Amino acid sequence: MNLTLHVWRQKGPGERGRMERYEARDISEHMSFLEMLDVVNEGLIGEGKEPIAFDHDCREGICGMCGFMINGMAHGPQRGTTVCQLHMRQFQDGDTLYLEPWRARAFPVVKDLIVDRSAFDRIIAAGGYISVSTGSAVEANAIPIAKEKADLAMDAAACIGCGACVAMCPNASAALFTAAKISHLGLLPQGQAERDRRAIGMVLRMTREDFGQCTNMGQCEAVCPKSISIETIARMHRDYISASVSSRRGKPLRVETAEERA
Repeated sequence: MNLTLHVWRQKGPGERGRMERYEARDISEHMSFLEMLDVVNEGLIGEGKEPIAFDHDCREGICGMCGFMINGMAHGPQRGTTVCQLHMRQFQDGDTLYLEPWRARAFPVVKDLIVDRSAFDRIIAAGGYISVSTGSAVEANAIPIAKEKADLAMDAAACIGCGACVAMCPNASAALFTAAKISHLGLLPQGQAERDRRAIGMVLRMTREDFGQCTNMGQCEAVCPKSISIETIARMHRDYISASVSSRRGKPLRVETAEERA
């Protein structure tokens, strides 16, 4: 198949960007979307031109590195799929595709289709971990966990941090990402010791990173490649409110900074 691509090109964070047109010729329907871009880049390199920059790593829908807008949809038209797992058979011969990076103030463009998602790392550093000393590893079934909670925790833990939820949200909110990270630890007994600290620390960090506020539009759930439910956002709000009330009743809950933990 032959396609016309309009790709966002931007040399660096402080540079002005623009859309440039490219022709993708003789593309197999069995290629992944990134393999199609590889073919386009080979042609550009052969002509002595700068290839299109895009993030990728595992190309198996696991790492969360890839991701950009395809005709206004994060990760493209197929639900529950990352760009690297999106195949060209989802498109028709002669289609025109517009490729743009994630659009969010908290995700500044690094180059072309690559954005800086380090804001997610800082949210994780604010509480997305278990630091309580538990000694040596215990037998997997030593701590009884209800199947319902185990399933909910695993569903939330499936988040790969790709940023599609932020890119598709009209408010550029990181609520689904943050809620998934809070939920998957907060639902398990191992995460209870730091549950309040985690909820307050991660929510406060999220608000400091220039993400917008959640208004329950549901676009995040619709484009999440792991189909994480917005019910996790309700769980995050519940944990945050509960932790805030508890801290007012007793000793104020102090949230450590990353520098203090280091």
